[in-house]
Amino acid sequence: MHQLIRRLAPLCAALAVLLATAAAAAAADKYVALGDSYSSGTGTRSYTLNDACQRGVYAYPYLVAQQRPNTALTFVACSGAKTGDVLANQVSSVTSDTRFVTITIGGNDAGFSSVITACAYPLVSCNTDITNAQNYIKNTLPGKLDQVYNAIKSRAPSATVVVLGYPRLFMGVDCNAGTFFSSDEMTKLNATADLLRSVTSARAAAAGFVFKDAIPPFVGHAVCSSTEWLNGLSNPVGESYHPNRTGHSSGYAPLVRQVIG
Repeated sequence: MHQLIRRLAPLCAALAVLLATAAAAAAADKYVALGDSYSSGTGTRSYTLNDACQRGVYAYPYLVAQQRPNTALTFVACSGAKTGDVLANQVSSVTSDTRFVTITIGGNDAGFSSVITACAYPLVSCNTDITNAQNYIKNTLPGKLDQVYNAIKSRAPSATVVVLGYPRLFMGVDCNAGTFFSSDEMTKLNATADLLRSVTSARAAAAGFVFKDAIPPFVGHAVCSSTEWLNGLSNPVGESYHPNRTGHSSGYAPLVRQVIG
């Protein structure tokens, strides 16, 4: 009998470890990070989690999950994503047991990247591009956002959903030799960010989600400031006008932590 007990002891110990591990995993808060390049980590210059979607360990979702004990991250945000991409490729990761969801989305739908590119060229007016983007944000984007937010809510009605906005990119000075933003263009582009904030926050509120405004924390840290949290013109170009590592760690991550602890 004693011999049998001695033989079973290691097995029992191993089983206890497995059960404890399973219990810990079951108790972990499931956090699903949806969205576009501002959530995936484009601009942080390290994409070890998924190079195609430019997900990396310096992006705010990964930082938040590391900072918050017992949090299981499902990281599906992808560079270039539009609202339709979230619906087709990302929102299925949100399940009934999801505790937290974060998302940035809408900038690509409005073609904001293309507008910035158009404005960067010399001797070419981008006023029409800006006007078209603003009209899209006012007239079409609200319905697109509603579709995404409703899909999230239907899949995880009890989840805390944090909708994050986009910062203003400019502080009135263009210090990059390869770009030619006029003062008027920078003002209008910042106004477009304000409009995007207004529309996104309204739709998030209508869905019962928490909206966190990214404009205030990035004040003083725009492109060409002495302490940039946003990349200016970069190589590769895709890194341009996205939050750098400090933008994620000091800008976005604290906004999320204010909500989910």
